[in-house]
Amino acid sequence: MQKFSINIRVRYGETDQMGIVYNANYATYFEVARTEWLRNLGITYKDMEKSGIILPVISLSFNFIKPAKYDDILTVTVFLKKKPVVKIDFDYEIINQNREKISTGNSVLAFIDAKTNRPMKCPDYLLDKLNF
Repeated sequence: MQKFSINIRVRYGETDQMGIVYNANYATYFEVARTEWLRNLGITYKDMEKSGIILPVISLSFNFIKPAKYDDILTVTVFLKKKPVVKIDFDYEIINQNREKISTGNSVLAFIDAKTNRPMKCPDYLLDKLNF
């Protein structure tokens, strides 16, 4: 299993009038963790796109357990539990600075050839970095 964590401080603009994180911001938190996981492997979305690969999200789900609030420090952990083929499936967990689990989720992205707009296999250079 691949695992990566990053800390994110909740900004005022991500909250509603009650100081609670607006639910759509969790998608951004998941994306930050996912892109930094890739960067940690030495790969960037920018480089993948230059090589003709795009990764659209085809499925996204959230489970809200406790609210995140303004100025909380969230630890977002992304898990890759299985070797990607044509899709890559991520699980997420978010905890706050008090080590309370506040959210879990999942996203599935597809490897798409940017020229043909057709699904393709996960590139070998990514598979080579994974320990499956």
